[in-house]
Amino acid sequence: MSTIFSKIIKGEIPCNKVLEDDEFLAFHDINPRAPIHILVIPKVEYKNFQSVDPAIMEKMTKFIHRVATHMGLDKSGYRLIANNGENAGQEVLHLHFHMLGGAKLTWPNVTNLDEAKKFI
Repeated sequence: MSTIFSKIIKGEIPCNKVLEDDEFLAFHDINPRAPIHILVIPKVEYKNFQSVDPAIMEKMTKFIHRVATHMGLDKSGYRLIANNGENAGQEVLHLHFHMLGGAKLTWPNVTNLDEAKKFI
């Protein structure tokens, strides 16, 4: 199955690229949640974080560091989010990280606290 990210990688759908190499692509999110909102994806389609080989994540970490430095977020700070599965809100079944920055970010209530107490 081909996701929207696979189509972006193939050039079938345009994107506003930030950085790219042989294995990874970073581009601006079309529906930003912060002044800087970048999506970082591997060019090979992994369904989610749980399904990716840790060796790939080592390479992806280095690429994410490059993106942060390129955008100046390495100095000011950024939030890195990977939604993993339906309950986490993952909408596109292709591993991706959201890099958010460019302002002081708040942390909203992400779940009903009464529901969360079930896991304590």
